[in-house]
Amino acid sequence: MGFGSYDESEQENQEGDTDYDEDDAVNVHENDHEGDVSVTGGDDTSSLVDQLQTMKGGDEDDE
Repeated sequence: MGFGSYDESEQENQEGDTDYDEDDAVNVHENDHEGDVSVTGGDDTSSLVDQLQTMKGGDEDDE
């Protein structure tokens, strides 16, 4: 017996076994939004790291 072993009878005749109502399906477009995204600021990485260190109460140079 190897990997992927299965009961072949479970794999037969699956085409007619789907019993679902399309109204119960998830509508992936239900919450689509159109618009623009903008980012304000333009701080570089070192400036952001400095701000983080200040918020943490430490200084990068003290380590």
